[in-house]
Amino acid sequence: MEVILLEKVRNLGNLGETIKVKAGYGRNFLIPRGKAVMATADNLAKFEARRAELEKAAAAAVADAQARADKLSELGSITITQMAGDGGKLFGSVGASDVADAICAAGLEVEKREVHLPEGPLRFVGEYEVEISFHSDVAQNIVVNIVAQ
Repeated sequence: MEVILLEKVRNLGNLGETIKVKAGYGRNFLIPRGKAVMATADNLAKFEARRAELEKAAAAAVADAQARADKLSELGSITITQMAGDGGKLFGSVGASDVADAICAAGLEVEKREVHLPEGPLRFVGEYEVEISFHSDVAQNIVVNIVAQ
């Protein structure tokens, strides 16, 4: 299945590219979420007519994401307090939603889907570097300190 991308999609392509994807990915993810349209002659003409508008919207989204990343870099680090046993092993774990909630409590709006934990949930007391991805082009790292309660 060939689609025309209406926005940049991570690990797939940029705005305006015509790419081949598996039918299920295009039908069930890209098209319903407005990230792509079927690559037909009619849709290609409609896209070219809207290209400037879409590029302007994409530039505004990147600028907004960069402003949020700058605010996050000012924050520096956050501390999360969890109950832990001997040896620093947490009772439970700290996941993406916990990190997002802690950042929100510090005064910056971050969604759970923007938090990327490279090795999965954090299970031990310590200091971890976590990536917050505001946009496919804009990401910022933050230090998460997990301390025992």
